Amino acid sequence: MSKKKTEELVDALSELTVLEMAELKTLLEDKWGVKAAAPVAVAAPAAGAPAAAVVESTDFQVTLTEAPADKKIGIIKVVREITGLGLKEAKDLVEAAPKELKPTAPKAEAEDIKKKIETAGGKVTLKGL
Repeated sequence: MSKKKTEELVDALSELTVLEMAELKTLLEDKWGVKAAAPVAVAAPAAGAPAAAVVESTDFQVTLTEAPADKKIGIIKVVREITGLGLKEAKDLVEAAPKELKPTAPKAEAEDIKKKIETAGGKVTLKGL
């Protein structure tokens, strides 16, 4: 196709209305036996990289889930140490389990809290944020 013919075709197509363009698209699809679709970009994983990267939480919510009656005194002591609460507040928190001890704590601190509570006889859950 010559440059002149190409330019004439571009000019003619530029003058079409949206409805005329849609009709032209349908006619060309039927004539050529194809379906016009917008291209979709798909990013391939880098060579050697895992298909889905797992993001590990760095902050955790620490929740006291269980405090057996025979272990409450030890757990209350640990809760006071961790939270800085007074005796009554710590006792109320332990007796109200399950209860949040720390809304957000770094991983190392959260694991340390869990270890201390479990050593005292309680149970703790860590929820990644």
